[in-house]
Amino acid sequence: MINTEDLKFDEKGLIPAIVVDAETKKVLTLAYMNKESLKISMEKGLTCFYSRSRQKLWLKGETSGCYQHIVSITADCDNDALVVLVEKDGPACHLGTDSCFTHTLWESESLKEFSLDILIKLIEGRKTEKKEGSYTTYLFEKGIDKILKKIGEESTEVIIAGKAGDKKETIYEIADLVYHVMVLMIEMGISLDDIHKELASRHVIDKKIKQEKMTK
Repeated sequence: MINTEDLKFDEKGLIPAIVVDAETKKVLTLAYMNKESLKISMEKGLTCFYSRSRQKLWLKGETSGCYQHIVSITADCDNDALVVLVEKDGPACHLGTDSCFTHTLWESESLKEFSLDILIKLIEGRKTEKKEGSYTTYLFEKGIDKILKKIGEESTEVIIAGKAGDKKETIYEIADLVYHVMVLMIEMGISLDDIHKELASRHVIDKKIKQEKMTK
């Protein structure tokens, strides 16, 4: 552990703070802190930055309600930059996007990043901007009955593969099932964040139940 006295602020008394989503590990924004805003951040457990354009402190979420709850603050090897891990209440960018970093400049086709967030956005795009010949677009056009039928079929395939003890086939079928469930989520307006919050609440409930059993 280090303390704030070990940090190296620049000639203007600022240090860059890279804000990262604790759940997705996505970079949300790059902002700056001075000693005062860093102190407030640590005291409140909420990100507070120094605005270079307005030359004043600003507590993220104070006007928008999109607070960023700090999980940890880590300095780099030179102590002149910070990574702030947060749990956010809403969009990080003032434009209303999840992250300030949305404009892709270049990416490798062979090393392209994959995540469930990327996949669900792709699926959503097949509904809003229909693509001819797309299976996903076909499912949306057929409607919820078709989507639900496919989920039923894929669930059965998972059961069969799992019962047979075929790990490779089970992985394949689970992937099919997850994809079709995500199509249903888009159809019904359900986000990955909705599922995450539900699972998190069940984890707390399960923990309480275990504690109750231990006391009996």
